[in-house]
Amino acid sequence: MIPLPNECYHIIFNNFRSDYKNLFSYALVNRQWCRIVIPILWNDPNHHFKDKRLIKIFLLTLNAEEQALLIPFKITLPNQSKPLFEYTSYITSVNNCLDVGIRNFLGYKTGCALENIVKCSLIVMFLRTSKKLRHLSLNEVICNQLIFVSLCENATITSMRLHNISDDFKSKAIDALVKILYKNFTLTSLDLHVE
Repeated sequence: MIPLPNECYHIIFNNFRSDYKNLFSYALVNRQWCRIVIPILWNDPNHHFKDKRLIKIFLLTLNAEEQALLIPFKITLPNQSKPLFEYTSYITSVNNCLDVGIRNFLGYKTGCALENIVKCSLIVMFLRTSKKLRHLSLNEVICNQLIFVSLCENATITSMRLHNISDDFKSKAIDALVKILYKNFTLTSLDLHVE
């Protein structure tokens, strides 16, 4: 019996892209299928960003600099071992559903500053780890120097949306946006939404 090449499996499993339950089952069949299915499952997890378990997995991927942002807020980071796969490397899009997941993770400790610092840490981590991140949605509250530096270093983002932009923010961020546009040759769409 001749085994199918991985490319054929990839085409077959891509047909189940929106059937997460079955894809997850396929990932458990064997290592070969798992290596093919995991990138498909994690390609666009935006609709799962609301799940606090997903936020815990993301927090396991933070490096020391990203974790340091959370220290003053006394956020307890998960103490499990790093995931088997670097799931964040497969993500292609990050939108505002992440806010809901962060609120669910924080539970009773919610507060605008706390939520924003967790989101900032996660966005910087996505920019560092995701080799396929193409679309990013940010609001002005979490846009800080660390995110701007990460955006300048990222070579995968093709479209970015900045929303809830105030006039005060526009004047502060214009230099940073110019640097991003100058250094990031892949960015083809920048959508600014003013309050």
